[in-house]
Amino acid sequence: MRLVYNMALAARTQAWTLRQERVTYEATSAMLTGWKKTDGLAFLNEVPSVPLQQALRHLQVAFTNFFAKRANYPTFKSRKKSRRSAEYTTSAFRYREGRLTLAKMTEALDIVWSRPLPDGATPSTVTLSQDAAGRWFVSLLCDDVIAQTPATGAVGIDAGLDSPLTLSAGEKITNPRHERRDRAALARAQRNLARKEKGSNNRGQGPAQGRPGARADHRP
Repeated sequence: MRLVYNMALAARTQAWTLRQERVTYEATSAMLTGWKKTDGLAFLNEVPSVPLQQALRHLQVAFTNFFAKRANYPTFKSRKKSRRSAEYTTSAFRYREGRLTLAKMTEALDIVWSRPLPDGATPSTVTLSQDAAGRWFVSLLCDDVIAQTPATGAVGIDAGLDSPLTLSAGEKITNPRHERRDRAALARAQRNLARKEKGSNNRGQGPAQGRPGARADHRP
């Protein structure tokens, strides 16, 4: 799938660079048909057509997002960095009683399921992927309705300026920055007070009235 994606990306990039031509998904699909007829790419006929077409559709989505300025220009998939994967739609697989059979396969895959599908759920897409350790994984996409449960013991939260968070129970969550600032100011005041002699005039002076440790000069 990576090969088809990269070849289609190269063709679309060349068409735009040389002729300012936007190649569509339908055009790349026709290219794929021609590639399969060549000696060097004849092996693509052994692969189900749906995963190959899905690679072209993903490329089309990437270009759509690029032209809509929602994403950067599509990049080529690297053999080392990109994950090997193939996507099958409903016409390219059969899922019955926990058994999955892909197109061009005569027997179901031997799969160890991590969990069963929800009751009554029918897969719409199957994705095969291989990790760096060479292990294959199967992901099934299906629609499921999750029952809504009423919230119990919920607490409302109101965001404000004075108090970042105020709970519906009346509790206010203070801003940690203000709390740290108040603690620092209190520590400075306590140090200033500790430097002044008990009973001296400095004892009653604030930080702006005399330096800590300095004695007042009284004239007759």
